[in-house]
Amino acid sequence: MVEDGPLPKDFPELQNDTFLRAAWGETTDYTPVWCMRQAGRYLPEFRETRAARDFFSTCRSPEACCELTLQALGMEVTMVPGKGPTFPSPLREEEDLERLRSKVDVAAELGYVFRAITLTRHRLAGRVPLIGFAGAPWTLMTYMVEGGGSNTMAQAKRWLYQRPQASHRLLRQLTDVLVPYLVGQVAAGAQALQLFESHAGHLGPALFSSFALPYIRGIAKRVRAGLQEAGLAPVPMIIFAKDGHFALEELAQAGYEVVGLDWTMAPSLARERVGKAVTLQGNLDPCALYASKEEIGQMVSQMLAAFGPQRHIANLGHGLYPDMDPAHVGAFVEAVHHQSRRLRQNK
Repeated sequence: MVEDGPLPKDFPELQNDTFLRAAWGETTDYTPVWCMRQAGRYLPEFRETRAARDFFSTCRSPEACCELTLQALGMEVTMVPGKGPTFPSPLREEEDLERLRSKVDVAAELGYVFRAITLTRHRLAGRVPLIGFAGAPWTLMTYMVEGGGSNTMAQAKRWLYQRPQASHRLLRQLTDVLVPYLVGQVAAGAQALQLFESHAGHLGPALFSSFALPYIRGIAKRVRAGLQEAGLAPVPMIIFAKDGHFALEELAQAGYEVVGLDWTMAPSLARERVGKAVTLQGNLDPCALYASKEEIGQMVSQMLAAFGPQRHIANLGHGLYPDMDPAHVGAFVEAVHHQSRRLRQNK
């Protein structure tokens, strides 16, 4: 067990920096690969470990959890199995914003997250880099207004049309929490950061430009400034805006080293649109992992050829699903490593 006092920050030396070098745009010997998904929704051994516990109780124990996110603005959040984060009392009227904390002490509210990151960094023993995460303001706003997931985001979009000033107030408030949260993750040991705008596709170009993109840009700029102010070295930042095809060029110029693509975007066309100044991440269809291992290998080959041998981080076009076979995930990773090395040798 770890004591409640400060954890040591003399981290083990990183032995594999391929992911970080690819993120910075440096030449790599092979294409790095990782997959998105909470361990609790995918790995069976993790599900068994926390089966009898409340999700957020588990999160508050750094020994038991290595990945999590939690609202710190004073709203009640419950984790419903099979449904995800749920807000029993969502924001319905503009007056409901008064229920939120105007100022949040991120270190006090989310200190257990930082302890979990530090502990995880030590336990990785330098084998691979540790990535920090946060949901982007618009995506967080949708949960707070809708009360959970939604197929249309109609209630959240109603706010944008009927209460634009209140919407910006909420988005600014979320940004003000996210910036120290992300800086704090780096201080705790995260070596890269990814911002998820999972619900970008519910916004058209106009709404995205007004209510999502300015905050995405602002977070990148303010996090970099916060790291410098704290005396911390810069880390590569990834922006992943699912279904945000219409804003690809803007995302590539938003201040992030890496732009994640979902599986509906053709890699070659994406590269033409964004140029070579950013690294692309993605983008195999998650459901491709239901295919045979041989077919997975063939699809990986096609994906790698489309992205090219450099400035690419292999990933799925979204997260792993709970019923996916870990052996097929392994086949995906192995195929990326093996075939990307061979692709470079043939160049």
